[in-house]
Amino acid sequence: MPYHTGHNMVDVEEVSAYVQVFSGMHIADFGCGRTGHLTFPIAKMIGDTGIMYAVDILKDVLENIRKRAAISSTIHNVHTVWVNLEVVGATAIPEKTLDAGLLVNVLSQSDNRHAILDEARRLLKDKGRLVIIDWSKKGLPFGPADVRFVDFEDITAWARLHGFVLQTEFAMGAYHRGIVLFRHD
Repeated sequence: MPYHTGHNMVDVEEVSAYVQVFSGMHIADFGCGRTGHLTFPIAKMIGDTGIMYAVDILKDVLENIRKRAAISSTIHNVHTVWVNLEVVGATAIPEKTLDAGLLVNVLSQSDNRHAILDEARRLLKDKGRLVIIDWSKKGLPFGPADVRFVDFEDITAWARLHGFVLQTEFAMGAYHRGIVLFRHD
């Protein structure tokens, strides 16, 4: 069964390059979405010795991901995690075990962005990467309302206060912007 990948908006290969994906990593796709357009390709890249966490607040989304992983003959490392990321300490992933976390089009949906960042920080190892990608082009007939756009300067300021350095900033296609935060406590 073919799955829409979202590749036209957020390129998986480009994201994986920013994460610096390698075999055996533990990575969380926070807000993985119905298709897991990042979850499944990155799960293949990290291989059976890695763990790919598909994290979402919607149980039906996670059920779709779980079913798709179960029928795959090549992907055996996807673990679904149901959680409200705005509740710090609630995610059932061991603390300080993630090599990387992905927040793609998640922060623009939240009224408590710093809590989500705090939760991601709690789960990342020292020297872990947090890749944040969100909408950058306003006034479109699709995407979030203009008032929901992420203030990347605010995110960068949060990062400096919480043991991260801004590793890089980048454009992701025509509609998104991204940053890579490197945790260095």
